[in-house]
Amino acid sequence: MKNGAGPRGPGVLVIEPMGNAGRFLVEAADRLGVRLYAATHKDVHEGYPQWLRAALAGVCATDLTDAPRALGDMEAFCRQYGIAGVAPCFELFTPLAALLADRIGLPGNDPRLARAARNKIEMGEAFAAAGVPAPRWAVAHDAEEAYRVARTHGLGWPLVVKPAEQGGSWGVSVVDGEDGQDGRDGPEAREVPERLAAAVAAARRFTHAHPHGLELDTRVLLQEYIPGGEYSCDTVVAGGVAYPLPVVAKDTTEGRYRIEIGHTCPSGLPAPLVRKVQHLAARAALAVGVRNGIAHTEVKIPPGTETPYVIETGARLPGDNLCEVVEAATGVSEAVAQLQAVLGRLPDTLPSRTAAASIRFLLPERGGVLRRVFIPDLPGTRAEVHLPPGTSVPEPADSSCRIGHVVARAETADQARGSAERAAARSRVEMG
Repeated sequence: MKNGAGPRGPGVLVIEPMGNAGRFLVEAADRLGVRLYAATHKDVHEGYPQWLRAALAGVCATDLTDAPRALGDMEAFCRQYGIAGVAPCFELFTPLAALLADRIGLPGNDPRLARAARNKIEMGEAFAAAGVPAPRWAVAHDAEEAYRVARTHGLGWPLVVKPAEQGGSWGVSVVDGEDGQDGRDGPEAREVPERLAAAVAAARRFTHAHPHGLELDTRVLLQEYIPGGEYSCDTVVAGGVAYPLPVVAKDTTEGRYRIEIGHTCPSGLPAPLVRKVQHLAARAALAVGVRNGIAHTEVKIPPGTETPYVIETGARLPGDNLCEVVEAATGVSEAVAQLQAVLGRLPDTLPSRTAAASIRFLLPERGGVLRRVFIPDLPGTRAEVHLPPGTSVPEPADSSCRIGHVVARAETADQARGSAERAAARSRVEMG
């Protein structure tokens, strides 16, 4: 991947480009002739792959977990190198990006609301204040409080338990009622169900974010379970004006852990419902203070209804290679649009093609040491293996267990989904 960060173009500081979406920002910067800089920890930068190192015009090494120090270091860096835009890439640093942009007078998000895009408790408060339809929720510090609060707030069963601050389905559990417990008072309500206690423990185990060591809010969010289809919709916001992107259908595992196993664009929803989801996603983005950038919003639609509910939103590019999926289907580069928005430009969000794309992730049946991966080379598909042989893979509980993925392109969503599913079904993951 060549470095297109020529001296002629504007500079954009990306706060931690490490991760799934970073390469899409690099490609977008190359297209736009933008000089791309990174703000990160020195030791994290040392672990960057060579292609990312080569794409950067410079690096601001600082301690992103120390906000006052990081803001001071990044402000001096931005002034020295004439930075014209600030782009968050790592979700937990989106508030830092908003504060920096505000400090140096660049297009950015509302710093007063920015934590709501990182912290799901503040997000729930922001949704409520803006009238965004979302599941009922409550907060707990431990399992006993979780059970008591879930009952008194009438959240019902199943119950979604998730960390206040984390992503990638890490620490998220769906807890069914146990032994007939349904939230009513009585003898059966005296002890915390084992499943709920385990779910709260799983959510609270994330005290710091890898690899930076950022301290996390260890409170637990209890969320009403909304049945039905799952979808995502990204929104580019420029100057406070929202520009909707396509709705994407999401597939997850069933049971206690709901790991994302695939996405398909377009979603297959009827046009009026697509517009309703896009409008709601835009409202959610604005509710958490997105003013110049992009937001990734997840929604669910209960069966037999046309009433979407916002599950959560994040003020950053989507993960899961969704940038590739959306561009393959529509021709729209979400990363290009994000860079344009943070530079104060009108974003390019008009589709240039009408096609379809689908991605499927390969998960192991159990944890262990990865021995071998085989993915068939089927027409219209592209595969990628994430982990080399010999890697220790955790039990399938969140997205960290993914072995690889396959992306299929086709004329229709059904064709793309079918091709991706066939390739995934014929793949083999051998664990030791």
